Amino acid sequence: MVPFGPVTHTPLTTIHVDGRVVRVTLHTAHDGIELVGRLFFAEQEWANNGIPDRGVLPGRSLHDVELLARDLRPEELTQRYRRANAEKRRFHGLRQLTLELLSKVRYMNQVAVSVRTGLLDGEAASQEMDLTEEQMGQLVKQVRHLAGIEG
Repeated sequence: MVPFGPVTHTPLTTIHVDGRVVRVTLHTAHDGIELVGRLFFAEQEWANNGIPDRGVLPGRSLHDVELLARDLRPEELTQRYRRANAEKRRFHGLRQLTLELLSKVRYMNQVAVSVRTGLLDGEAASQEMDLTEEQMGQLVKQVRHLAGIEG
C-alpha cells in the first residue's frame, strides 16, 4: 500500500499466540482510489510497528475499514499473524540495496526529464547520468554477495 496522505494508526486489540502477547494495530491510508487498512502485529516487547499482514481491508471511510478489522475474530487475527510472521522480510541487506538501486533509477529519470524540459544543460546532465550509472553498476555487483543472506 502506497499511501496518498496521512496514515491513521488505530490500536485494535491484543492476542495471545504461543505464549506471546501480540499487539494488533490497524494502519489506514488512502491509496488514490479508496481507503485501505492493513493490520500490523507487534509482540509486546517490540517498540516498532511490527510486521504487516499482506491482506488489506478496503472501505469508503475510516469507520468502514475499522469495522472490517474489528469484525475479525481472535482466531482469524491469529491466522493473519502467523501468515505475516511466516512471510516477514528476512533479507534486509538485499532489500536495502534494492531500495538504493531504485532510488538511483528514479534520480536518473529525474535528470533525463530535467534535460528534456530545459532545466538542465545536456553536458552537466550527461556527467551526472554517467556517475549515477557507475554507482548503479557498483550496487549490482553487490547483489551476488547479499543474495540469500538473512538479517
